[in-house]
Amino acid sequence: MTFEKHNIKSERGQTMTEFAMVLPLLVVLLFGVIQFGIAFNNYVALTDAVRAASRKGAVSRESGNPVSACTQAGYNAAGDLKTAKLKVTCSSSWQPGADVTVTGTYPYSINLLGWVVKKGDLKTQIKERVE
Repeated sequence: MTFEKHNIKSERGQTMTEFAMVLPLLVVLLFGVIQFGIAFNNYVALTDAVRAASRKGAVSRESGNPVSACTQAGYNAAGDLKTAKLKVTCSSSWQPGADVTVTGTYPYSINLLGWVVKKGDLKTQIKERVE
């Protein structure tokens, strides 16, 4: 019968154990950065759509339906946003020198491995003077 001598001071496997402990935290952090990036990209697209709508609203006071032209410009400029979830509203008196106010909202949700960490609505508002 032979007995193996165990070396208690051996550090074999220590790195693998430390990596196994830290890896889940790194994965959650990576997915958090990705989800935040998606939400920020949606906010930039929403802001661009509202800007395009406000510009259209500012120059379309003499059109037959300036509210429809304004909101349609917002939906057309929405890019990758799902139009079913997007809400664009335009309001003004449509008189020269008055302000046209365009508001856009779009829902967001930050999920980390199936858990919803934060959700709500992205919202932006732009005012532009009617020409």
